[in-house]
Amino acid sequence: MSDYKNWKLERDEHGIAWLHLDKADSKVNLLAGEVLDELSELLDELRKDLPQAIIIDSAKKDSFVFGADIQEFTTLDTPEKSQAFLDRGHRVMNKLDAMPCKTLSMVHGMCLGGGTELSLACDYIVASDDNKTRIGLPEIKLGIHPGYGGTARSIRRMGPMAAMGIMLTGRALPARSAKRSGLIDECVPLRQLKTAAIATVLSGRMPHRAKGFKKLAGNALFRPLIASQMRKQVSKKARVEHYPAPYALIDLWQKYAGNDVRMLKEEAISVARLATSDTARNLVKVFFLQEELKRQGKQISYKPEHIHVIGGGIMGGDIASWCAIQGYTVTVQDQDPERLAQTYKRAQASFKKKYKRDRRAIRHAGDRLMPDHKGQGVARADIIIEAIFEDLEVKQTLYKEIEPRMKAGAILATNTSSIMLEDLAPCLAKPERLVGLHFFNPVAMMPLVEVIRGESTDDTVMQQALAFTQSIGKLPLPTRSSPGFLVNRILMPYLLEAVVMVSEGIQPELIDKAAVEFGMPMGPIELADTVGLDVCRSVAQILSKALGTDLPDNLDQLVSSGNLGKKSGAGFYPYKNGKVVKRKVANRQGIDEIQHRMIMRLLNETMACYREGIVASDDLIDAGVIFGTGFAPFRGGPINYVRDTGVDVLKQVQDSLYATYGERYKPDEGWSKI
Repeated sequence: MSDYKNWKLERDEHGIAWLHLDKADSKVNLLAGEVLDELSELLDELRKDLPQAIIIDSAKKDSFVFGADIQEFTTLDTPEKSQAFLDRGHRVMNKLDAMPCKTLSMVHGMCLGGGTELSLACDYIVASDDNKTRIGLPEIKLGIHPGYGGTARSIRRMGPMAAMGIMLTGRALPARSAKRSGLIDECVPLRQLKTAAIATVLSGRMPHRAKGFKKLAGNALFRPLIASQMRKQVSKKARVEHYPAPYALIDLWQKYAGNDVRMLKEEAISVARLATSDTARNLVKVFFLQEELKRQGKQISYKPEHIHVIGGGIMGGDIASWCAIQGYTVTVQDQDPERLAQTYKRAQASFKKKYKRDRRAIRHAGDRLMPDHKGQGVARADIIIEAIFEDLEVKQTLYKEIEPRMKAGAILATNTSSIMLEDLAPCLAKPERLVGLHFFNPVAMMPLVEVIRGESTDDTVMQQALAFTQSIGKLPLPTRSSPGFLVNRILMPYLLEAVVMVSEGIQPELIDKAAVEFGMPMGPIELADTVGLDVCRSVAQILSKALGTDLPDNLDQLVSSGNLGKKSGAGFYPYKNGKVVKRKVANRQGIDEIQHRMIMRLLNETMACYREGIVASDDLIDAGVIFGTGFAPFRGGPINYVRDTGVDVLKQVQDSLYATYGERYKPDEGWSKI
């Protein structure tokens, strides 16, 4: 047999040919062009001396195949290039599917996108039940859908409802869930994986296919109705003009699901068209922004043993439970024992939501989280996270009390959302140990943490904080200390403008509708209610002093009357059983102006942050605003949006608003620097 750069071929005593994938010069396996070309050559060679069976596995530790090479994807700038790219992948997968001997994919670790499509082209899929093993088709998150045969072959295996479910959501399944859904044939302990793979491929049993009720939903009589329901569900989270891929996938299934050969052909045509769209280009950019944030925490190796959280409120308690879920020993302190009891009760609910029926995991997480009314954990902690309310004097009083009890080398991290570290640090004997760790609410859902560096923060402390943030599964954004830091500073003018419009008599529902139509996941009025109007007012007050912005009277009035938003049952909207109650939008009059007023406030503040260098690059601004606020991912971030739309075009809109509404729309000098 020939030598290959990315593959190693072995034959065993059973007559099985083992194809070990080991992509050269890479820590993980990717289905790059040369990997596919070599696989095609290997399959041609094996046909000449046909083995009893073929088993494909990974030579990488704890991972199978992460998918296609996204860097290659960025070169597809014309439909012709995209079509050629997809056709090559289809030829290889079709060749594997048509091999005259049995084929099996042996999966351990991450198996995503092209890796799952490679597995689907085999007769059998056997996977380890290890926690590291995840199997899925996440292409929808890149603005496309599976394009190497994954649409027809996943439906063939799982049935349309289950297969469309994983493709439309892009979620990756643990091996046990993949087995229950029909995506894989066997799920076994890692130590038994090879034995199970050999037994399966030599068993002579027929490859798994969806049958009965699972297959029935694909009948031509039912597809139009089911497809209509799918579009309705997708539209609740993604508008067709913003995210065309899920709708294209549903169309593909509805039209061609009865004919696998035609569906495979049309799949490649559909993805080739989607791959060159602005949405796909921007979502690929978002993917790389996420990877850039992940790298921020990898400059040094640092994993503390004990975390102490001060503040048992919703934010502090959720930070504590999240750290416990990530495997850390955590003590959580609050001056109110009853609040601590509620904190622990809420943490137990988080553990059950995370681990479902795994009682052992729930118990172990609970064991790692300890209520600590007297703050004894301060002396043992490697990191102390302060998460009390936003009051400079109260925070400083706390710091003076705990600093003498902190062990040498411990980090003091504040979860402040707006107070500058330079204002907090003067009370400390060692201000170099102070850093900001600004989590976003809800902690379990929001991926970003701003890691704030003050003027006195030590270099090593900053790197340790970044590494810790990465170790708890969050995206660390290194940020310079300034009023509101990055995310709140950019978000607050947008929220406040929406509040001002409510005071002008504009229907809140219309304001939120304008934002959602721009691509925001939630309107600003509902977002303010969800965050808490008292929190919004507190941040706005701090920013108004530092940046000279005005606080809307209606926000102050609502807070003063106890209407704090969702948590109090009423804010700008009423709430019933925790759910917002909205009126129908009376008319759409002025919706474009509403959208401009909100978005241009956000963009103008972005220009100010860009000019001031609040973070190290414009990419990090885009990353922070996307992952910290949910800013329309398909637009690629605010700076990317400005460049795509045109600086001159948006500057004219800003100038017009300045002429109409005055000082708060004064164009920042950053517009001339972008």
